[in-house]
Amino acid sequence: MAPVCISDERAVSVSAERVWKVFSDPPSMPKVCAGFIDAIEVEGDGGAGTVSTMKLNPAVDDGGSFKTRVVARDNAAHVIKSEVLDVPAGSKVGKLKSHVTETKIEAAGAGSCVANIKVEYELEDGGSLSPEKEKLILDGYFGMLKMIEDYLVSHPAEYA
Repeated sequence: MAPVCISDERAVSVSAERVWKVFSDPPSMPKVCAGFIDAIEVEGDGGAGTVSTMKLNPAVDDGGSFKTRVVARDNAAHVIKSEVLDVPAGSKVGKLKSHVTETKIEAAGAGSCVANIKVEYELEDGGSLSPEKEKLILDGYFGMLKMIEDYLVSHPAEYA
């Protein structure tokens, strides 16, 4: 069966350039997403093939780590596509056969942008997740984006 695709978009109250600069600096994530991400290990230059392992704070779903690999990155268009290689044991969503995300940050005026997140996933059994579990996936990505937005609003000189 073909992968299932879910997507959504949200307005962000900082410029696309500033958000993209954070996306381009994975080692900053423990600072920008303090209390959510405790550490990150990056193998590569940020382009295709780069593998990142994010260690979650134990207060976040009992901790664990997410491991991703960049599939494609377009800095001019502010698009990054990543494959999720590993998720924490006991994930609320469950075990997926495949899980690929594409994030696009588009300018939406002075000092604001729109984040478009698309997730393609495939279950081991070929079915699809419940709408509630699909929402959990998107809410997780947008929750991290909200942390980035809040950090950038609170620190207007950083990533300017």
